Amino acid sequence: MTSKDLTPEVVLSEVSVKMDRAVDAFKRDLTQLRTGRATPALVENIEVDYYGSMTPLKQIASISTPDARAIMIQPWDTKALREIEKSLMTSEMGFNPSNDGSTITVPIPQLTAERRQEMVKLLKGKMEDGKVSVRNVRRDGLESLRKLEKAKSISQDDGRRAQDQLQKTTDGHTKQIDETGSAKEAEILQV
Repeated sequence: MTSKDLTPEVVLSEVSVKMDRAVDAFKRDLTQLRTGRATPALVENIEVDYYGSMTPLKQIASISTPDARAIMIQPWDTKALREIEKSLMTSEMGFNPSNDGSTITVPIPQLTAERRQEMVKLLKGKMEDGKVSVRNVRRDGLESLRKLEKAKSISQDDGRRAQDQLQKTTDGHTKQIDETGSAKEAEILQV
């Protein structure tokens, strides 16, 4: 896209799409936080050293939850069992897996008050990362709008209006992250 095709509307539209993606990425990140219930999302993106390359667990094993307290992992290559087990133990989730030679069972213990607080800290970090992503998109959009203003493609008034709209879009996406994070925090703290 050339700078002649660039208008405040196009910039704001692109910014909105990118902010939506940042919020979606944040929500995907949240599925990996433990809330006391077993779910495949807790382990599917844990990186495993599979023949020298770091590979997400979901690409080398089938993951299921036979009940609310356990996750069952069945690697397609049984030679990967040890590496999968090692990756699970070293993850920040605090898992203690056991294997029977062909499958790995990951018991999901009740969260202790201390572990819940750790999970909330992790959540706060993920929320901040999500907000930083949104603010980075805003910064890029603001830069584009200022370039348009400097190139005299738009008037100062149009530039101000577009910047105000950009801030409203940013605030809306930040609020979405806060609301989603608060709901997840309540879910983590629920006993």
